Amino acid sequence: MGSERPHPESVSVEISGCSKDDARIVFDALCACFTSDRCSDDVPQDFSETRPTVWLGTFDVSEARQGDRPSARLAASVDADVHGGYWAIDRFRTTLDSLFTVHELSTVPGDQEEELHVRLESR
Repeated sequence: MGSERPHPESVSVEISGCSKDDARIVFDALCACFTSDRCSDDVPQDFSETRPTVWLGTFDVSEARQGDRPSARLAASVDADVHGGYWAIDRFRTTLDSLFTVHELSTVPGDQEEELHVRLESR
């Protein structure tokens, strides 16, 4: 049991339905709060002009970073799908609420994980 954690501490985030600039604003704001697999030089790119693009990131919510939160001004709303354990989703949602106006579109509960679909807007 020693190294086993009491709950999953990471969430995966899929962003779609927005410009690459707005995707970067969301990821930059989240990276200021949590450790992520997205580096500061990992800039979202558009790979197709005819097909929708989805940007992915994984965030470790076990320890939220303290300090000033960046101003997150979006040009338009951003849709995000967040997947993770119940504890991680709750913690992540609290942080989203501190950064953006969050409209919960749907939740899909699972046995040990939850999927949250939200629309983010500037505060």
